Amino acid sequence: MSNMMRALVKARAEPGIWMEHVPIPEIGPNDVLIKIRKTAICGTDVHIYNWDQWAQKTVPVPMVIGHEFVGTVADFGAAVTEYTLGQRVSGEGHIVCGHCRNCRAGRGHLCRNTLGVGVNRPGAFGEYLAIPQHNVVPIPDDVPDEIAAIFDPLGNAVHTALSFDLVGEDVLVTGAGPIGIMAALVAQCVGARKVVITDINPVRLALAKNLRVQHVVDASKEKLRDIMPALGMTEGFDVGLEM
Repeated sequence: MSNMMRALVKARAEPGIWMEHVPIPEIGPNDVLIKIRKTAICGTDVHIYNWDQWAQKTVPVPMVIGHEFVGTVADFGAAVTEYTLGQRVSGEGHIVCGHCRNCRAGRGHLCRNTLGVGVNRPGAFGEYLAIPQHNVVPIPDDVPDEIAAIFDPLGNAVHTALSFDLVGEDVLVTGAGPIGIMAALVAQCVGARKVVITDINPVRLALAKNLRVQHVVDASKEKLRDIMPALGMTEGFDVGLEM
């Protein structure tokens, strides 16, 4: 195959993003090359597109952005043994060093040398992506691409919600962005008694209603203490998730 691919690139230190032809990522012995099938847009990508203060301090230019994806294994290094060509996969977007104090203690999420896919190293908004094999996540055949592509935020929501025993509990989620809505729906699925989500953004509130979150509250117009009696709540919420 050609050694070039199309990709969405943060090519200049200004607002915007550009479609360019760039080299297909090279792989090392422990890397997997993934042919991208579908991606999702994260708030991080919007920050990079807008070139806000955080992006200016964080993202080296040029950079292929994007970190939420699903694809198939196109190639792999000599030391990779767990994956096969054509296998559907997604991946964890934080590349950790593996040798710092936190990594060696099993706390890779605190690695001081973390590199973000699509932030500090080339990302998924291209035809191909290369990541280490320990960052690759196999996707079962019965999970559609549309769900696999949001593995990252969905995993965030599931992990957060299931950090608590929610069966029979009253749950408040503040923030009706996609991850907040996912967390609210997870709470409902596992048996929470009442689930309330709040926001002030009308688009997000409408999305929460369309996705059937039990109780959607516009915090700019309603107070929680005023709706609690109608929900049969007398002692406040058992669990609060700020998303």
